Amino acid sequence: MPQTQTLRYPAVQLAVALSISASVGAFAHEAGLDPFSTVFYRCFFGAAFLVLWCLAFGYLRRRTLQWRNILWAMLAGVFLALCWVCLFSSFRLTSIATATLVFQSYPFILVLGGVIVWRDSLSASQFIWMVIAFAGVALASGALGAPLTHGSNWALGILLTLLSAVAYVVTTMITRAIRDQRPEVTMMMQAVTGAILLSAFADFHQDVSLRSWGWLVGMGVIHTGLVMVAMYATFPHLPTRSIAILNFVYPAVVILIDWLIYDHLLAPVQFLGLALICLATLGMNLKWKLGPATPQQG
Repeated sequence: MPQTQTLRYPAVQLAVALSISASVGAFAHEAGLDPFSTVFYRCFFGAAFLVLWCLAFGYLRRRTLQWRNILWAMLAGVFLALCWVCLFSSFRLTSIATATLVFQSYPFILVLGGVIVWRDSLSASQFIWMVIAFAGVALASGALGAPLTHGSNWALGILLTLLSAVAYVVTTMITRAIRDQRPEVTMMMQAVTGAILLSAFADFHQDVSLRSWGWLVGMGVIHTGLVMVAMYATFPHLPTRSIAILNFVYPAVVILIDWLIYDHLLAPVQFLGLALICLATLGMNLKWKLGPATPQQG
């Protein structure tokens, strides 16, 4: 196995990877296929790329693979496929930017999952940040800004986005059970599982243009392959503080793309929601304290 290469500018690499990753909604829209078929091809081409990547670097040697990790990765792949199908469906029903902002609730759902599953403790400050975050999600959804103009499709899109976030949290929690396995191998197994599962739901009889094939291959190779490898490579070189701050590149680029390409500009109340989500995410990750200070003894 090759030695881990020291990165000169890991923060820049992560920012670039997140910026590219933010274009996945545009790729899905331009491909023009139904969500099940789109996610199938994303998984298929992503799996093909990652298999070649792992073979090239010797990550698939038998002595490095464990059945326990393989089964956990496959189970995580089921929920990751569900996550992507729900998210791509919500793009059609709301907008790419709106769905992305609502999806940003997943770190706080993950904290709740930890409290329920692992009995993690929840401090008063964490609880307050979570309340602020979900208030931000409510504003970012746009439902509070113009409830009479959105209709049932918009509400369904928001629900699908929340379901997508929950599925991503389950994926993350399952992935945490995997030990001593390269993240590229885990992602490869998840993509393979997603492709196998969604092959039963994808429409293989529809006509797919050469242009659409380009977008689909791009989603698999770029977003599921290169971007994930680039992001994983930066995590060991960056503190949690930097990762938390840099993750705001993703929604910022999504909002910019949705505005410049599709002329979908967020309402002012949605920008307020985004500000609350950003504030709560920083507060949670950087452990900012809220509420009365604990009296010191002595």
